[in-house]
Amino acid sequence: MSFPKSLSFPKSLFRRGPGRIGAAEARRRTDDGASVLLDVREPSEWHTGHAPGAVHLPLSVLVDGAPLPAPGALPVVVICRSGNRSRQAARILVDRGLPAVDVIGGMTAWAAAGFPVRDRRGNAGTVA
Repeated sequence: MSFPKSLSFPKSLFRRGPGRIGAAEARRRTDDGASVLLDVREPSEWHTGHAPGAVHLPLSVLVDGAPLPAPGALPVVVICRSGNRSRQAARILVDRGLPAVDVIGGMTAWAAAGFPVRDRRGNAGTVA
C-alpha cells in the first residue's frame, strides 16, 4: 500500500513522548545519583510526604515557565501522586531540551513499594 505524495503528516504526530518508568527503576536511578527526582505536586502534598532527596517544583510553577537547569544536566525523573501531572511535567521538560521520564503510579506506587516517604520535618510521611 502506498500513500499519495500529496499526503503528509505533521512531524509532531510521530514525536515520541517522554519515557515512563516504575517506582523501583526511579529509586535505582535517583539513589545512585544518575538522575534527579523532581516532585511536581503542590506544596501541601509535598509537606505531607515526599521521597527523601527529591527536589520540589510544582507543576503549576513549571507550566508558568520556571527557569530550568541548562541542557546537559542530569536526567530528571518526575513524580507526582499518581502519574498524571508527572507525565505532563516530563513532556514540558523534554520540550525544553532536558532528558526526563515520569514515574508510573507516582508517589502512590513509590509508597506501595515500601520506599521511604518523609514529611516536611523528616518524620515518616504519607502520600496525599
